Amino acid sequence: MLEIRPARYSDAEVAFDIRLQAIRHQCITVYTPEQVQAWTQVPLTDRYRASVERQYHIAWWGEAAVATGFIDFQSAELGAVFVLPGFMGQGIGKSMIHYLERLALEAGLAEIHLDATPNATAFYHRCGFHGEERGIYTSPSGLEVACTPMRKRLIG
Repeated sequence: MLEIRPARYSDAEVAFDIRLQAIRHQCITVYTPEQVQAWTQVPLTDRYRASVERQYHIAWWGEAAVATGFIDFQSAELGAVFVLPGFMGQGIGKSMIHYLERLALEAGLAEIHLDATPNATAFYHRCGFHGEERGIYTSPSGLEVACTPMRKRLIG
């Protein structure tokens, strides 16, 4: 059974690994091998660990961590929705989105936004997000890749 809970500082390594596997498995279809390598060759930092503890949520299937997602209540941004390749297509990503939306509503947010990778844009459309214009996402390490900025109204 799937359980989603706030992440702890000690979950940073598993969150980092889920991110790494998901990017290498899915994003290679829309980014160059050099972009994927640059995105995934960054080290696990204390800054990332603190971010995981502050903003991340982890989906667990039994004892296995299978997905991540974060919400920044200040900026109303969702991000890092990553699912382990072996668990993709089972509704786990959608469950994470619904979970984060509920948290956003509880925090009084009327709208949320995210930057979707090109391979994930259709998924976010199915989750009710809107956006078609292409943009550029700049990762914390400074890597710039194509994205689709998307928004979703939660209230009204």
